[in-house]
Amino acid sequence: MGAGVFGLAAAFACARRGARVRVLDRRGIGAGASGGLVGALAPHAPEGWNEAKAFQLESLVMAEGWWAEVAAISGADPGYGRIGRVQPLADAAAVVRARQRGAEAAARWGRDWLWQVLPAAEAPGLAVASPSGFAVHDTLTARLEPRRAVAALAMAVAALGGQVETGDTAPERGAVIWATGWEGLAALGIGGPEKGQALRLATDAGAAPLVMAPGLFLVPHADGSVALGSTAERKFDDPASTDGQLDAVLARAIALCPALAGAAVLERWSGLRPRAASRAALLGAWPGRPGHYLANGGFKIGFGLAPLAGERLAELVLHGHDRIPAAFDPSVLLAREDWKR
Repeated sequence: MGAGVFGLAAAFACARRGARVRVLDRRGIGAGASGGLVGALAPHAPEGWNEAKAFQLESLVMAEGWWAEVAAISGADPGYGRIGRVQPLADAAAVVRARQRGAEAAARWGRDWLWQVLPAAEAPGLAVASPSGFAVHDTLTARLEPRRAVAALAMAVAALGGQVETGDTAPERGAVIWATGWEGLAALGIGGPEKGQALRLATDAGAAPLVMAPGLFLVPHADGSVALGSTAERKFDDPASTDGQLDAVLARAIALCPALAGAAVLERWSGLRPRAASRAALLGAWPGRPGHYLANGGFKIGFGLAPLAGERLAELVLHGHDRIPAAFDPSVLLAREDWKR
């Protein structure tokens, strides 16, 4: 139930294992947050390591091969590219923290992925304005184009014999994975929507690394555009509107990367992310409902978690193997009355 990236990733993983799969969404493929523009697949900071960060890292590492398989089965390009990331550093203290994080990254990420602090003028890709004169460059971060990615997933599910349809009535037979976004969280009283606004510029940065600053992503896509995002709005009047807050995102992006000045705006977008009260993803069995499972609350990292989340859910649903971290267990959030708001 739900044709966003969580629902489609789980459907794809189940179909590859030979299951008969049907995906239903009352609004269609990628109609919610999965139909956005940005598509940054960036790891969390390496310090304060825990099982949730380890799960995300494993998903990000496997993503290249996983999305390549989606592309091969579907015949459609999800726009994936491991292009890396550049983060300008605000001041001398930030430079010190970044170098400490580099040691943590080497320990946690392994030798395949680089995290280095270097003069901002030497950072690859778009020239960035850095107050400290330094920036972080990592090679683990990747990007994909969200709409193309969910479309490719749906086509892959269909190629494997599954069905992707418009509808909202759960079947009476078979296992059901509920990946119904913010509305599903709100119905359970354990979360709701957070609005995000983003835009897309007509400027070709090729395979330049994406650029990240606090509350801001600049993501070069293979179609010759750069996506900028995004706002984080808990209170809003119109979920579909864009406004001056998005104008401010554009202004900040130009200040960060002056080369973006004058680029035509191709699209302005807004949508609602599923934000669980715990801010963690909910992946696993639905307590008290045998045969029902939850896959929700991807929030800002849904596409990054989706490959491994889909595979782990398929193992659980089809074979009873539960290798999902306890940090994502839905029963924890559902049992906490003080989180239900």
